[in-house]
Amino acid sequence: MKKMDHIGIAVKDMDFSNALFEKLLGVSPYKLEEVESENVLTSFFKTDTNKIELLSAINPESPIAKFIEKKGEGIHHIAFEVENIQDEIQRLKAEGFVVLDEIPKKGADNKWVVFLHPKSTNGVLIELCQSVK
Repeated sequence: MKKMDHIGIAVKDMDFSNALFEKLLGVSPYKLEEVESENVLTSFFKTDTNKIELLSAINPESPIAKFIEKKGEGIHHIAFEVENIQDEIQRLKAEGFVVLDEIPKKGADNKWVVFLHPKSTNGVLIELCQSVK
């Protein structure tokens, strides 16, 4: 893995949360993006080398809606950038990690993404991401 790419935070109200994080971080979001495959609206903030992704549900069937219903707003995942997502999937499976989707999906911020099941990562949802070339 190259580095931590971002921390994803599940939020109920994107407008409220964008204003809150804009005040907190002193910068505006650099990108708002809808990811139809996940029924989610994302907003990205960047300060120096750190990125925060806010995620809000587009509809009640969204994984984010279900997450917030079960656990409330808060940290949803930690994402790590990888050189080759297919190689990392195979490496981590061989190490005993549970990969949720073995075929990467197009995610937000022009990335291929795949998630590791929290049961195999001490309760933390881990996202692997690779820039689309």
